Amino acid sequence: MGSADNENKLSRREWAKKTAGTFMILPAGLARGYAANEKLNIGVVGLTGMGGVDAQTFHKLGENIAAICDVDSAILEKRGAEYPKAKKYTDFRKMIEREKLDAVSIATPDHSHAYISIWAMKHGLHVYCQKPLCQTVHEARVMAKVAAETKAITQMGTASTSSASTLRTVELIQSGALGEITEIHVSTDRPVWPQGFDRLAGESPVPGSLDWDLWLGPAPVRPYQAIWPKDHAVYRPENWKKYIYQKDPDLPIYHPFTWRGWVEFGSGAVGDIAPHSMNVIFMALDLGAPSAVEVVETSGMRPEMYPEWSIVRWEWPQRGVHPPLKIYWYDGGKRIPESITGGGRGSLVWIGTKGSLPQGRGPFRGQKTEPYPTPPQRDWGREEVHKDWVVAVKTGKLPGCHMGYAGPFTEAYQLANVALRVGHRVEWDPLAFRVTNCREANQYLYREYRKGWDLKEIAGAEAYNV
Repeated sequence: MGSADNENKLSRREWAKKTAGTFMILPAGLARGYAANEKLNIGVVGLTGMGGVDAQTFHKLGENIAAICDVDSAILEKRGAEYPKAKKYTDFRKMIEREKLDAVSIATPDHSHAYISIWAMKHGLHVYCQKPLCQTVHEARVMAKVAAETKAITQMGTASTSSASTLRTVELIQSGALGEITEIHVSTDRPVWPQGFDRLAGESPVPGSLDWDLWLGPAPVRPYQAIWPKDHAVYRPENWKKYIYQKDPDLPIYHPFTWRGWVEFGSGAVGDIAPHSMNVIFMALDLGAPSAVEVVETSGMRPEMYPEWSIVRWEWPQRGVHPPLKIYWYDGGKRIPESITGGGRGSLVWIGTKGSLPQGRGPFRGQKTEPYPTPPQRDWGREEVHKDWVVAVKTGKLPGCHMGYAGPFTEAYQLANVALRVGHRVEWDPLAFRVTNCREANQYLYREYRKGWDLKEIAGAEAYNV
């Protein structure tokens, strides 16, 4: 085997130590002193969907929502009524520069996560960023480096990090009840938004409440388009019934929520749900970078959209005493074969040398682990994911899904989107930071930033040049 293969055998922790100075995964720095019951001054960027949930959660935890920011003034005013003392902004840069904040919470479309997070960290703020952490493999690497450099307390917003089900599963897998894990199958109902289509011609008037230029942020300029035409294929019954989160009969093309399927703005089905469903796998097996990602089957990429459906496989070679591992991913209505689920409807199936565990709709329920013995319960020191971060900011402890963990994790799941972009297997060398079997694939590790939004300018050359 070559050196890259040998490196891929390393656990995530070992890999972090070996690559220190090139890709540092370090604990966050000590927090400044906080008096008893002192509130954090939090600025919230992005107020729809999970952004609204995040703001409400931090408020209920007793923290101060000091400022709110959204590029849609209608949404901003609506949320502003809930936080009348919060200063309102449409531009996050002005909010961060003008307000005395301790931290920011970010829930914008994926394409802005890295830029806003790094801007905030470089301004001395702690960061809570919704999943996926960012849009590209490169951005994940840069964000982890900047978090280490600035000693910011960070958290990727995935509730699975602290859930009892996740933690009990990690305990079960690490107890050896299933033996060595050799194969895992993960299915999802995503996408629940239009995906697998072409961009329409023409444009729509931009709503007066929306700053379309700020919404685009780092992405290339394109015309605003409001809703899909009623005669479009997205309205076929078999498609429409999948869009379960869309309550309005008019289906937006970009804003809000339906940006997820677009390559320039979202991360497709993988980026939306892998941070939740695969988190337990990375925690339980202490996984580092995969050696390869294979597109098993797919409906195929469109020029500007992710596929309607895909089946993808990640591969890890032997890792010390642990055997090779394969993880299979099913989205867009594709399901784990019944031969693997045992006829059940499990959404996560672990296959080990001593047995298997269908999870999701299978026998695993919270504290129970039938038919396997319940392993000893650990004191994880974890709180609900928002509270976990708040406590970390105030005490200097390391939260469960900090960027030193979430960065490498995000690199791994976003590699699937690189494979989808080229339509076949990609073999990965994490130390050289390149795909070794397909030169074309390497361009998709990165993205272009339009003028005025260059990530290198705010991250710095040392962090940016991985």
